[in-house]
Amino acid sequence: MSNTPSTSAEFSHTTVLLHETVAMVLGVKQLNDVTSKVSGVYVDATFGRGGHSRLLLEYLAPEATLVVFDKDPQAIAAAEALAAQDARIKVVHDSFANLTNNLQALGIDQVDGLMADLGVSSPQLDDGARGFSFMRDGAVDMRMDTTRGEPVSEWLQRVSADELADVLYQYGEERHSRKIARAIKAMESYTSTLQLAEVIKQAHPAWQKGKHPATQSFQAMRIFINNELGDVEAFLAQSIGVLKAGGMLAVISFHSLEDRLIKQFLQRHSRGQYEEDAHLPIIPKRPKYFGKPKRVGPSDQEVKANPRARSAWLRGAERSDVALAQDKVQDED
Repeated sequence: MSNTPSTSAEFSHTTVLLHETVAMVLGVKQLNDVTSKVSGVYVDATFGRGGHSRLLLEYLAPEATLVVFDKDPQAIAAAEALAAQDARIKVVHDSFANLTNNLQALGIDQVDGLMADLGVSSPQLDDGARGFSFMRDGAVDMRMDTTRGEPVSEWLQRVSADELADVLYQYGEERHSRKIARAIKAMESYTSTLQLAEVIKQAHPAWQKGKHPATQSFQAMRIFINNELGDVEAFLAQSIGVLKAGGMLAVISFHSLEDRLIKQFLQRHSRGQYEEDAHLPIIPKRPKYFGKPKRVGPSDQEVKANPRARSAWLRGAERSDVALAQDKVQDED
């Protein structure tokens, strides 16, 4: 997410919680506390258009390394253009769900800081051809990585109404999922996002003021087709082994499902307390992999300047010096 225009002249994007995220991943309260260039290895797990990466690079030493990940080919093109100008950058076209393997392929076992900005970027939303938007017409695609996987249009042709309703309810928290799913399945084709949005609008019995009735359904289909929550869970689990002691994790989320995953992950691994232990006769001693979690929201000024920031939360914590127990992490996550 970037304060600067994207590589496309048509679409631009404004970074959410820009300074707060870079400060957190560097382990300082505010960027003014950074008194000298920082060495080490850092990861931007969701490059987007590079807003967080570009600012972080200003604080990194010449010998530092910044590894950037993204699934979106357009984001990777922007990352490669930046890497051509800055030798500190290494680019990975893959999901952050494959964090560990990709870092090891680069000869990196652990890093000093790890940041991620979840969800859809403004260039993706504003480009109707990508299929994320119900305000601009385009193919019903919604894939983050257009080079692989199944577009939503193909999935809708084969999924049952009951399965679709389950997805709308689980990933969009849509209370009217059954009625909307039946209306979607009655469509003759799935070639237009505006047509799909109109069908959802007509089927939705209770519109919320100031919110398009297709919002939650589009969110649900996007999250499902990209396995977004599964990728977040895999990324968080791997962060424990990837971060050095004293390394910082900083993650921005934009909806409650992602935020809940991050919150619960940090709570478990900062307290060493797990729900599954509550019914055991003897409570086992669990490792505490993170320090006290932090949460930061956008300022009123930022929300006024960029309304898309209103639902954002930045959460993070410092990796403790507790050695990783692989079997425990696999069991707990």
